[in-house]
Amino acid sequence: MSWHWRLEDAAGTTLDPASLGVEPPESDNQGDAESWLGENWRELLDRGVATVTLFDGDTEVYGPMGLAAP
Repeated sequence: MSWHWRLEDAAGTTLDPASLGVEPPESDNQGDAESWLGENWRELLDRGVATVTLFDGDTEVYGPMGLAAP
């Protein structure tokens, strides 16, 4: 399976990563996917991403998870 993030705006609408100028990688495992998010969440937030959802293939693992600090 391929681990990947779905990027969403504040209304929960899925965002096209290319339109934001980012390219979330498809990872071989959950740890790599989470590491990428840990390194890039501030940039995503600056580009209008409010929440993210993690998938393993077509299976939703968790989310939506907010990127802004409480």
